[in-house]
Amino acid sequence: MTTEEENVKNLREGYERWSTSKGDRDSVSYWMALVSEDELRWRSLADGAAGMEFTKVGSSKQDVQLYFDQLAQDWEMVSYTVHELVAQGDRVVMLGHCVWKNRKTGKLLDTPKADVFRFRNGKIVDFLEFYDTATAIAATT
Repeated sequence: MTTEEENVKNLREGYERWSTSKGDRDSVSYWMALVSEDELRWRSLADGAAGMEFTKVGSSKQDVQLYFDQLAQDWEMVSYTVHELVAQGDRVVMLGHCVWKNRKTGKLLDTPKADVFRFRNGKIVDFLEFYDTATAIAATT
């Protein structure tokens, strides 16, 4: 059984790679290795809204890979900061802040960020991200 501490350690490593590499393929590969093969729910507050179609609900590793691919296609990471990781049982919450630039419009998304994870046997089985969706959607037009 994986402990809270191991889940936090794995996420801390993932976010460190994510922020320093600006979301490159190696950091995405690290995240994909944390995702469950057989049970998964991957969600975003934008929920597939116009201009943010990549945020539709995912239920497979393939869906998560598509999420990362389309995110990188549409957005350029400017900065990503983790303020804290809070764990209780099989859940870990990341509280942070990020800035993204829309590749088509050049507009910035500068927003607080919260990610909620649920783990089973060391793998992510549930993910939900919270951020300023109004500003994100506005940045796409």
